[in-house]
Amino acid sequence: MGVPGVIDKALDRSVVLGYGRTGLSVRRRLPDWPPGPERMDGATVLVTGAGSGIGLATAAGCARLGASVRVLGRTPERAEEAAALTRERLADADGAGDVRPVVCDVSSLASLREFTEGFLAREERLDVLVNNAGVMPDERQFSPDGVELTFATHVLAPWFLIDALSPLLRRAAPSRVLDVTSGGQYGTSLPEHDPESTRDAYGPKKFYARTKRAQVVITQMWADRLREDGVHVHAVHPGWADTKGVRNWLPVFRVLTRPVIRTPEEGADTVVWLASAPEAVRVSGRLWHDRRVRPATYALGAGPDGPAAREELWAHVAALAGGAAEARATAPAPPEPHRPPRPDHG
Repeated sequence: MGVPGVIDKALDRSVVLGYGRTGLSVRRRLPDWPPGPERMDGATVLVTGAGSGIGLATAAGCARLGASVRVLGRTPERAEEAAALTRERLADADGAGDVRPVVCDVSSLASLREFTEGFLAREERLDVLVNNAGVMPDERQFSPDGVELTFATHVLAPWFLIDALSPLLRRAAPSRVLDVTSGGQYGTSLPEHDPESTRDAYGPKKFYARTKRAQVVITQMWADRLREDGVHVHAVHPGWADTKGVRNWLPVFRVLTRPVIRTPEEGADTVVWLASAPEAVRVSGRLWHDRRVRPATYALGAGPDGPAAREELWAHVAALAGGAAEARATAPAPPEPHRPPRPDHG
């Protein structure tokens, strides 16, 4: 492994040092720190959750490298604001790509369908899809389709976007899908026969972690399905970053980690790097943190999920999304879920 590898592994296993600013600072000084990121001229990038934090930093980072970036917001106003904020960060950048606002409520299947149909009609290719949008409501909430909201945002929406936009990703091959996850996924498992955790009492951090675990599993399964098409699908753990979500949803955590918490730009470092690095298209289905592949599970954590649980999750999400023909043909029939009544949004 060598001394740099030993140092890197020690930082990773310490969690506090590895996930905070200290880990990134030390790793950047190691002799095997990967170079880059590289220029992205001619590439088209779509970033969800681009209005602040890691999403905004990712959009600006890719545009600074010359990519043409689509920043996705839930409403026209939020999308325009995200585009304006991204452009502000590029005021001093030479050779920056253009930034365009696009609109979609990723928690709504109707909005996803409308958006992806328009995107397919307008765009010629998609080189990088970054699934970054996230939520952590204080109470159990549901999407307009009656799907638990964190599941709809972290699991169903990325699945749908990958599925629907796969023609553009294939056209741009070798292309990349980057799903932004969380270290909280290490401590939980997929709920048995209950993908949306309908039988469990709601807890914001618990449901967030569970859906991020499901997101990592879906990432791996998409990687298997798209490998022959030149579409490389990865999960990225940004470490502990000082984002709007952390400030709003985890104020105590932010106070406790304030001495070591990363800036959004530091949290987005590996996302931007993977968007252009050749390492990202040499493998697929990996979990990355600080420009290195990391284990998706640890022995001291929840451990790996079994094949049956993984296939059950895939089948459930494919059924919710309507599914591609290939997904419906290969996935087993899902068990009848215990579902809450669809919420009344009238």
